[in-house]
Amino acid sequence: MLKPGDIAPDFDLPAAINGKVERVSLARPAAEMVVLFFYPKDFSFICPTEVKGFQQHLAEFTAQKTRIIGVSCDRVQTHLEWIRELGGIDYPLVADEGGKLASSYGVLDAREGVALRATFILNRRREVLYTVASNANVGRSVAETLRVVQALRSGRMCPADWQPITETPA
Repeated sequence: MLKPGDIAPDFDLPAAINGKVERVSLARPAAEMVVLFFYPKDFSFICPTEVKGFQQHLAEFTAQKTRIIGVSCDRVQTHLEWIRELGGIDYPLVADEGGKLASSYGVLDAREGVALRATFILNRRREVLYTVASNANVGRSVAETLRVVQALRSGRMCPADWQPITETPA
């Protein structure tokens, strides 16, 4: 699995975005940071909670100049059907059919033919800043991913449970 300091492999793959199919690549950074999260399967039990969680926090990630990209080994048509069922997703779900991208990031479960549940936070140069993976039966915390993005963007030393300071108007 890639670790902090590694350069994340680029890709140019089809993705479901806003009800249509487009190609997504890391070569054209649209933000200062990217949260690239891999998940096992569309139409499963835990994955929609994460995908919808990233959707619910999308404005907060955008405010942090951070792009969200989801990836699974499902077909792009499956992504489109699932997004409709979920009520819409405003960030790309990349179709990694065959798992070549998941394999290049070291997160392919070859036996099951699915991506592991893994998150990578990348800077504009595709350098890995943060990575985490969990067992398939444990969903990730989107709020924790957002906190890590905020900590990385702060440029400060951030101890465990660090939280950004929220300014209150006088």
